[in-house]
Amino acid sequence: MPMQPDLTDEQILLRDTAVSFIEAELPVAGTRELHGDPLGYNRSWLRKSAELGWFAMMVPEADGGGSVSGAGLLDAAIIAEQMGRFVQPGPFIPVNVVAAAIAAEGSAAQREALLPGIVTGEQVITWAFADTRGNWDAGAGMQARRDGDDLVLSGGRGCVQDAISADALLVAASLDGVPVQLLVPARAPGVTIRPLRTLDLSRRFADVEFDAVRVGRGDVLGTGGTAPLDAQLLNAIVLTCADTIGAIDALFTMTVAYARQRIAFGRPIGSFQAIKHILADQALYLEACKAAAVAAATAVQAAAPDAAEVASMAAAYIGDVTCDIAQECLQVHGGIGYAWEHDLHLFLRRVRSNSLLFGEPSWHRERVCAFHGLAGAGR
Repeated sequence: MPMQPDLTDEQILLRDTAVSFIEAELPVAGTRELHGDPLGYNRSWLRKSAELGWFAMMVPEADGGGSVSGAGLLDAAIIAEQMGRFVQPGPFIPVNVVAAAIAAEGSAAQREALLPGIVTGEQVITWAFADTRGNWDAGAGMQARRDGDDLVLSGGRGCVQDAISADALLVAASLDGVPVQLLVPARAPGVTIRPLRTLDLSRRFADVEFDAVRVGRGDVLGTGGTAPLDAQLLNAIVLTCADTIGAIDALFTMTVAYARQRIAFGRPIGSFQAIKHILADQALYLEACKAAAVAAATAVQAAAPDAAEVASMAAAYIGDVTCDIAQECLQVHGGIGYAWEHDLHLFLRRVRSNSLLFGEPSWHRERVCAFHGLAGAGR
């Protein structure tokens, strides 16, 4: 059952087209072949996905984008769910977050120069938002200073998705104590990208160091402040939750099928009461996760006053519960679930990695407490 139950005809067509494309171009068996690839995906595949509008949904029509329903984030969440369901590689989430940021905050020159290439998949700009430990810091760990008409960047950004294959980075930094974002070419002098060995085999992450990297004033996105960063975080949370729902739904479906097929003591293991209870509980938790993901997507899309709180509540719940579901699925599979050749671990890795991106569950619980003036109460 999909995450969003009440899709329009156009959204159903969007979802079905995405599924058909993935099954033809890069099914789960295909992603396995890319696990040893340094880039993790093929740029021609990225351009083909862009032809389906995957990077246009959060860009206004005036800038060459558009979505099937007019609700760009909800449409993008439909694709994100399928990305998780088929453990797809590539920078779908960070590129869409950056595209929305440039559309909202960029100058006319920046929008004209960057958005067409993003929409067509010709240009990859990823988001370098985290500190060197992968934690949210609103740019505090990266210092920018003025030097004539230029800005000079020094510091590091951690866990940057697909930095190794990116053309440019949207970097969160601090200028005179105020958060600011800058567009930095990925191969600019002074930029060092160090690929990380991570749990998730389907995506690539890297640490990026900036040693006196010089950029122009025209590379600053917007006027700075925390509001743009917060808006980008909400978009990233919604899309990551949708990706997680797709992955855990596929894993749970796989587990139910296995419980029906695996014979022990002359009968399917799914007929034993202990297994029935596990699957019934996990089915209930999964539906609650879907409801939480939809609530977050709806609130952020509508720019509801409590959107940030709802998104963090969803991220905290989904991050914890889906990891528990994945572990229970592993238990039901038994020994075969530990086999390298079995697909189970690919989904488990994806779910676990997602729970740490854009704030781990404990961070989001603290964030919810802070909204109510209860900072520290969530510990």
